[in-house]
Amino acid sequence: MRRGAPDPVPAPVRRGWWLVYRGAMGQREAPDPALRALVDTCVHCGFCLPTCPTYQLWGQEMDSPRGRIQLIKLGLEGAPLTGTTVTHLDRCLGCMACVTSCPSGVRYDRLITAKRAEVESEYRRSRAERVLRTAIFGLFPYPRRLRALRGPLRLAQAARLDRAIGGRWPGRVMPRLATMAGLAPRPGRHRRLPARVPAAGPRRAVVGMLLGCVQRELFPQVNAATVRVLAAEGCELVIPPRQGCCGALSLHAGRRAEATRFARRTAATFQRAGVDVVVVNAAGCGSAMKEYPELGVAGLAGRVRDLSEWLVELGPVAPRHPVPATVAYHDACHLSHAQGIRDQPRRLLAEIPELAVREIADPELCCGSAGVYNLLQPGPAGQLGDRKAAGVAATGAELLVTANPGCAMQIAAAARRAGRSLPVAHLAEVLDFSIQGAGRAKLATLR
Repeated sequence: MRRGAPDPVPAPVRRGWWLVYRGAMGQREAPDPALRALVDTCVHCGFCLPTCPTYQLWGQEMDSPRGRIQLIKLGLEGAPLTGTTVTHLDRCLGCMACVTSCPSGVRYDRLITAKRAEVESEYRRSRAERVLRTAIFGLFPYPRRLRALRGPLRLAQAARLDRAIGGRWPGRVMPRLATMAGLAPRPGRHRRLPARVPAAGPRRAVVGMLLGCVQRELFPQVNAATVRVLAAEGCELVIPPRQGCCGALSLHAGRRAEATRFARRTAATFQRAGVDVVVVNAAGCGSAMKEYPELGVAGLAGRVRDLSEWLVELGPVAPRHPVPATVAYHDACHLSHAQGIRDQPRRLLAEIPELAVREIADPELCCGSAGVYNLLQPGPAGQLGDRKAAGVAATGAELLVTANPGCAMQIAAAARRAGRSLPVAHLAEVLDFSIQGAGRAKLATLR
């Protein structure tokens, strides 16, 4: 269900949807009625099944949205939190395609977030899993730590570490390290963006810009292109230099306290900046920031806009020059399903002369990236990535366009596994090429 649509859960219940039952000396409190109300909206009709990636992979009921809702219901009725239950919950990508396809308006996004918060607080994982998750969440939400990884990452890629680990050193953790080395792009040249960028021409708006974590450190060229596009469209940009993680990865993994801490800092940063709109160019980040009220963080969510959403809302003034190319557009799940933004990116691409846009089969199915899912569940993530890359290849497009760094890495890595070269660009880069009049000359520089 798109944001802004009527909510089937009564307002008094909605205010406490995120509460999960807590343990004390092994005793659970009474089940939260807000969660039970959300569970009871599911009528088990099965409309979610064709759009659920894991159900499509395995055809197992417990790996479908309605199956996981049944597991949540059993937990509310007192069933213990077992390893089997956690396995089925962990296999969920959190892509929210089921929310879009559900005719009953089931808020599965709220259910899975609440249940994952319970898992993180009550379930003790294996030592290997704890080490892996500690490493992931101790690295990706911290741009400075990611920056320190850039040098070793270049060396790992030069040494083809992904093949060396995958081929010689079996184990539960090593395949994840191999996945990381294989997914990451060659880090772009890092340039510090100024704290303030004037509008090119008459100023139409003053906007803040989220730099992101992975976007900032692994795709700096995307942020640079975003700045140029917004300035060309008459925006004066405010880019707080000390901004940190927005909390997206933590929120979607059930690490609620951590996500709240990041959210409060991000909200305070942009409130001090005094901007009316905060533009985000990473789908997962934008989705999380629009959910800040559900973390108890007020004052920012209503001002958050995805880049494509804001550009369509603002209307174009910068001239578009021809970009003679055929591209395939990929819908990032946290843009299309979580934020309900599908038409805006296509409208922006359609405004570029000589650019042909082709659709990918099964656009509602996730590519397997899903935040850090491809590191925590590399097997199914790889299968979904291969499927998506094959769908892109079938379009005959020479370039893939998307609006999320994780999707870009995931699909490009799958294409490499298939022996194909697939240049990938962010929507901001393609718009930038057109506004600059660079055309195919810039497309040739894409990796």
